[in-house]
Amino acid sequence: MFQLLWILLIGFVLGLLAKLILRGPQSIPWWLTMLLGAAGAWLGNAVSGWIGVRHTSGIDWIRHLLQLGFAVALVAFVAPAWTKSRPAR
Repeated sequence: MFQLLWILLIGFVLGLLAKLILRGPQSIPWWLTMLLGAAGAWLGNAVSGWIGVRHTSGIDWIRHLLQLGFAVALVAFVAPAWTKSRPAR
C-alpha cells in the first residue's frame, strides 16, 4: 500500500517538474499529471536498467534524469492531445 502511495507521490512531483520545464500552459488535470509522472518514472527505471545504470554507488543521477526526461516527453505529447479532445467552454 505504501509503495503505491510513494509511486503516486513521486509521479506527482515528476509531473509537476515536467510541466514547469515545458513552455506554455499544459491544461491537463492534476490526476493526469500524476499518472504521466508515474509512467515517466517507470519508463526511466526500465531504460536505466536496460542500459545498466539503475544501481550505482551514490545517487543515481542518470536514472533520475531519465525519469524526468520521460515525464517531460509524456506531458509534452499528451497535453496537446488532451486539450484538443476537450471542447472549449
